[in-house]
Amino acid sequence: MQNTERRFSEVKWHSVSIDSTLEQLQTSTTGLTQADASLRLAAYGPNRLPQIARRNSLIRFLQHFHNILIYVLIGSAVVTAVLSHWVDSGVILAVVIANAIIGYIQEGKAEQAMDAIRHMLAPRANVIRDGERITIDGEQLAPGDIVLLEAGDKVPADLKLLTAHSLLVQEAILTGESVPVEKFTQAVDEGAPLGDRSCMAYSGTLVACGQGKGVVVATGAGTEIGQISGLLSEVETLTTPLVEQMGVFAKWLTMMILFIAAVLLVFGYFVSHYDFTEMFMAVVGLSVAAIPEGLPAVLTITLAIGVQAMARRNAIVRRLPAIETLGSVSVICTDKTGTLTRNEMMVASVITNQHFFTLEGSGYAPSGALKLDEAYVSPSEHTILEELARAAALCNDAALREHSGVWVVEGDPMEGALLAFSEKVDVDSRREQINWTRTDSIPFDARHRFMATLNHDHDGHACIFVKGAPEQVLAMCTDQMGANGAVEELDIAYWTKHAERIAALGQRVLAFADKTVALQHTVLEHSDVKGSLTMLGMVGMIDPPRAEAITAITECRGAGIRVKMITGDHSQTAAAIGEQIGLENTATVLTGTEIDALDDLALRQAVLGCDIFARTSPEHKLRLVMALQSHGMTVAMTGDGVNDAPALKRADAGIAMGRKGSEAAKEAAELVLADDNFASIVAAVREGRTVYDNFKKVISWTLPTNAGEAMTIVVALLLGMTLPVTPIQILWINLITAITLGVALAFEPTEKNTMRRPPRARHEPLLTGELVWHVVLVSILFLCGVFGIYHYAIDRGYSVELARTIALNTLVVMEIFHLFFIRNIYSTSLTWQAVRGTKVMWVVIVVITVAQFAITYLPPLQAVFATEAVPLLDGLLIVGVGTALFAIIELEKQMRLTYRRMREV
Repeated sequence: MQNTERRFSEVKWHSVSIDSTLEQLQTSTTGLTQADASLRLAAYGPNRLPQIARRNSLIRFLQHFHNILIYVLIGSAVVTAVLSHWVDSGVILAVVIANAIIGYIQEGKAEQAMDAIRHMLAPRANVIRDGERITIDGEQLAPGDIVLLEAGDKVPADLKLLTAHSLLVQEAILTGESVPVEKFTQAVDEGAPLGDRSCMAYSGTLVACGQGKGVVVATGAGTEIGQISGLLSEVETLTTPLVEQMGVFAKWLTMMILFIAAVLLVFGYFVSHYDFTEMFMAVVGLSVAAIPEGLPAVLTITLAIGVQAMARRNAIVRRLPAIETLGSVSVICTDKTGTLTRNEMMVASVITNQHFFTLEGSGYAPSGALKLDEAYVSPSEHTILEELARAAALCNDAALREHSGVWVVEGDPMEGALLAFSEKVDVDSRREQINWTRTDSIPFDARHRFMATLNHDHDGHACIFVKGAPEQVLAMCTDQMGANGAVEELDIAYWTKHAERIAALGQRVLAFADKTVALQHTVLEHSDVKGSLTMLGMVGMIDPPRAEAITAITECRGAGIRVKMITGDHSQTAAAIGEQIGLENTATVLTGTEIDALDDLALRQAVLGCDIFARTSPEHKLRLVMALQSHGMTVAMTGDGVNDAPALKRADAGIAMGRKGSEAAKEAAELVLADDNFASIVAAVREGRTVYDNFKKVISWTLPTNAGEAMTIVVALLLGMTLPVTPIQILWINLITAITLGVALAFEPTEKNTMRRPPRARHEPLLTGELVWHVVLVSILFLCGVFGIYHYAIDRGYSVELARTIALNTLVVMEIFHLFFIRNIYSTSLTWQAVRGTKVMWVVIVVITVAQFAITYLPPLQAVFATEAVPLLDGLLIVGVGTALFAIIELEKQMRLTYRRMREV
């Protein structure tokens, strides 16, 4: 049976005839027997997706401590505990544990995505067994079962259709196609893409209307949804650029600190002959001063603030580091349906016997201007539009209703668009339906490809209205309506030409015709509409682009971000939407079939010059994301369907739609857009760049200050001098400033022109040459400031304790002035806005100032930290040293920015 199962999975059922399908599955149209179904169920397993094995919860939690920076922090906590600095140890350990808890909670994304897909399988199924119709649990289906489908049913397994009566299936979750797909029973080519396999109904899709019957060809993991599930479990989740950079940064920082500490210990003990214990404690103080133990906490807080800011912009973050990843995005791969478009049909083009009109509007809202040759016109100027709109309103089974200011369709989306069109050309569709009572109809059927209604009004008139495929309706017409209402000879070439013109715009074309009949005519037969109709006109419908998406794409281009459309829809439709929304390259469209013909190397080259990919499958989307990543690009993928889940997981930043998105897409993504608005992505990218800028500011502030503190100890030890600041005072500075001032930077607003800068390279290191230079410069200035004021105090005859107190306060003041400088790393800090700062920054400065006054002037704290009261003039001198530091580094920045602008020119 395993060999049979493997053989079945390799069959291209969409290309196999019905008789051959039944023969290979060893079944018939009367269904399986209960005994045979039980045997097959035992062999193939239940119709559900396999549940992946989950790791032990304790092991998952402990793995979050497996990081070199965490090891350094734990080590520093142990060292500070040995030094009996329990508060510092507690703070460090709290940071470590908090980071582990956050990581543990956010983990398990793939498992949740698998669960979400499993829930999409139909719970019940109507089948024929032993020749009788029964209802069973969806899990009990087996290959060979005959399943009955009706409007509203969720397809319970992959089916080869045996019968299809006006069967339309909504397949957006698999193909991304915005409207229901007509289903037939004829086999299609073996190479047909998923969206063109009209003889198949796939598990998890929804029957929009009609009836059908199919034989189960795949269940559980063998279905299309099951294959997506398998892809999802195999896809490697990429780490974010920030996590990668933090890992490299932590490794090198740790190695450097440990190396310097070891060299100093050896030098002090063997060369300078310090007491080993004294030297060891000094080296420990150096290590604690150099290790930025507050960095992970500040990073977490910075990201958390970003989460709140993005939530206000309708972007919900499921994984903290994803915020920063958005800031480095260089290409956005976006689905079309519901993301760039409204997922609502709208009549965009109208063809009459003489004119080509275009219609404006938004979705199903019954309002929009009519244009002819780019000029606005009134519908009343063209009476033929009234006849066309009446036909659209009467040959229609949908209803258009307004709910809370939003127009929605009850029924077929295309028929809803026709009702909106009628209103736009000043025809009251509801009044027409009341005045013209329907007495009979011919429902739409895929075999004859038209719908017809027979209507009578109260004035003794009777009329047949027909809508359908252009070629079918034209074949049923003998003449056409002229501009003045007169009947004229049918011009088939004219209508065919314009039908092709509308189709070339990516629009779905419907033709309309009518026929006046006798009042006594109350029954509608097919013979009544064959070869006797009058052609009224045609309309072209499209799922319109979101207006805000057009603006968002323009902003993306200004930020150096490429936008690529990856959709399951037809290439013409995709190209038309791509041109309307302003994609850069709309001349080239790569289809799924063409992607299959390319190997990975060829695809890597093709993705660079193509911005539109149509008729794609989940495998195609995944390959495209990986091809872009092979060029070093940071890729964001947006989507809403189950078919998007593997690519969402693989992308650097997966962005799912919150309203119309499937649960599988949401669970596989790092971010969810609450309003399904592509424009929200731009706001999220801006916030991501702000978060990274703020974290870079934290790094740029932390490293020089920590290095300056450490260098004071290093230089003093190397020169055999008295330490200008004691280890306990260094620990105090770390405790009072390291986290507080860093947190203040986390609240910094977005800098000017943030969205005018190109995205940073994915592998750009945190420690750039510019940052290293800044660390060196500020460290030297800190060293000069501390030693300079310390020797000034000694020369004034002050005690060592007072000199150290002055040096301690100078360190803190320089860190505060350094904070003012670092707030604007891309522009000048000499502005009122820069001086004014943020509320958080001033609160932090006030807190630190009060704390410094406390340890400087309160006797109990003086005893603990070995400090003395600082005279007023010396206090002013301390502020002067901070001011001098700010002036020097700001002058250096202005020279650097001026030089950079000159090079760009």
